[in-house]
Amino acid sequence: MKEYKYRINGNLYSVKIGDIDNNLAKVEVNGVPYKVELQKTEKPVNIVSSPRPSAAPRTQSGEKVIAKPKVQAGGYPVEAPLPGVVMSVGVKVGDTVKAADTVVVLEAMKMENAIHAGRDGKVASISVTPGDSVLQGAVLLTLE
Repeated sequence: MKEYKYRINGNLYSVKIGDIDNNLAKVEVNGVPYKVELQKTEKPVNIVSSPRPSAAPRTQSGEKVIAKPKVQAGGYPVEAPLPGVVMSVGVKVGDTVKAADTVVVLEAMKMENAIHAGRDGKVASISVTPGDSVLQGAVLLTLE
């Protein structure tokens, strides 16, 4: 039982509140027991239905769209700095690029991010195509 002390109109009351069962509370005021019925409050019940996860998207050939990071032997990998969707690839295999050239445009958080080559070189391979979803650290292309 929880005990509270109240002063009402100069009179001191010692109130002990016991168990509450089905809106009926056992209360003791200055040693006299009472059964107090609590007023029921009707609250609307909100039913929240969580959306079911959908299947991972696939390409026309049936492969998963999400590209996983790949380890390339030799060469300089240009990696995705954050997860997103490849909007466009601005180079092709064999192109010579400068460090500041935009090689891929990646959409992440509803913003287009220009991914730069990072160093001068020649494009050895391209690992992604427009529309691919990539994770952070995924190799987008490799420079020689």
